[in-house]
Amino acid sequence: MIMPRGSQLLLPAKPWFIGLTLLLALLVEMVPLGPMPAKPDLLAVVLVFWNVHQMRRISVGWAFFLGLLIDVHHGALLGQHALAYSGLAFLAVSLHRRLLWFTVLEQMVQLLPLFAAAHLVQFAVRMLLGGMAPSPWLLLAPLFEALLWPLTTALLLAPQRRAPDRDENRPL
Repeated sequence: MIMPRGSQLLLPAKPWFIGLTLLLALLVEMVPLGPMPAKPDLLAVVLVFWNVHQMRRISVGWAFFLGLLIDVHHGALLGQHALAYSGLAFLAVSLHRRLLWFTVLEQMVQLLPLFAAAHLVQFAVRMLLGGMAPSPWLLLAPLFEALLWPLTTALLLAPQRRAPDRDENRPL
């Protein structure tokens, strides 16, 4: 496969780094921050990132498992987040080849509907089972998640951009 012009050949991500980032995102998601109506789901953003960049290591099964952990922690309907995260992971894996050809800002625009669909699934499950309607501010959460995409990409790809064998005379 020919790489897009201007892209850098990346080293493979270390499995411990992938696990650490998912664990940190899970812990951030579990921190009680009080009533925030449009809180972005950082775990969903990190899951999508790893499903796009390392789809063979992080699968839909991991998304389902992490969704169950979030459901248990939040006391939500068991499977609500698991279903949303699984669908999000499936869509991210389905689009990963196409997404990698675009710039980070173009990827952000294309991922906005995926994040909106995940929130729509959670909303539909909640409403089908007689839950309360969420605040209209919740419509901003997918937008915030899409806006986090460039920062997430820069932070999580940084360890892969190092030179495989360090050399004082080589600028890369």
